[in-house]
Amino acid sequence: MFDWRWDFAFEILPRFLQAMLNTLAAAGVGYGIAVVLGLVFALAQRTPSRIVTIVVRECVEFIRSTPLVLQIFFVFFVGPQFGIRLSPWVAGMIAIGLHYSAYLSEVYRGGLDSVPKGQWEACTALNLSTTKTYFRVIIPQALPPSLAGMGNYLVGIFKDTPMLSVIGVAELMQAANGIGGSHYRYLEPYTMVGIIFLAISLPAAGLIRVFEAWMRKKLGMN
Repeated sequence: MFDWRWDFAFEILPRFLQAMLNTLAAAGVGYGIAVVLGLVFALAQRTPSRIVTIVVRECVEFIRSTPLVLQIFFVFFVGPQFGIRLSPWVAGMIAIGLHYSAYLSEVYRGGLDSVPKGQWEACTALNLSTTKTYFRVIIPQALPPSLAGMGNYLVGIFKDTPMLSVIGVAELMQAANGIGGSHYRYLEPYTMVGIIFLAISLPAAGLIRVFEAWMRKKLGMN
C-alpha cells in the first residue's frame, strides 16, 4: 500500500543531501581519473612497440570484461595483501576510474581514428614531434567526436556509484539502505534516491549535448 509520509521525507532529507555531495565527489574524481588514464591507454595502443600495444590492449579488455563491483572488492580487499592499504573512498574512486578508463580509451580510439589521414601526413611533412602532433593537431580534432561517448560514461559513472556501498562508502544508496533499515521504511528513501539521480543525470546529459554542439561550432565542424 502506498503510504508516503512527508514529515519523514523532510526529516531524512539532510542525510541525503550530504550523501549526494559524497556521490558527486566520488563520480567527479573517478571520472577525472578515467579521462586521463583512458587517454593514456588509447595512446599506448598506438605506439610503435607491438609488445606495449598488445599488453595495454589485453589489460583494457580484461578490465572491460570484469564487473565493476568485483574490481572494487579487489582494490579494497586484495590490495592490502600486496601492501596497498587504501581507505574505502580512495579505493572506490580508483576502481571506478580504472574501470571507466578502459571504456573511455575506446571512445578516444574512435575519435583518433576519425581524424583524416591527411592531418597525420601533414604533421609528418612538417616534422612535428609525436607530442606536438597529438596535443596540437590530432587530439583537438578527435575530441568533438568523442564528447558524446565521454558524456554517456560520465552519467554511467554517477549511476554506478551505489556499488561503492559494498565497501562502506557513504553514498546515496548506502544512506537509503541505512535509513530504511533503521526506520523500517523504504518507500521514501528509495524514491528520494531515484529523484536525486534523475535531477542530476538529466540536466547533466543536456549540458553535455550543449557543450558538444558548442565545441563543434567553435572548431567549425558543423
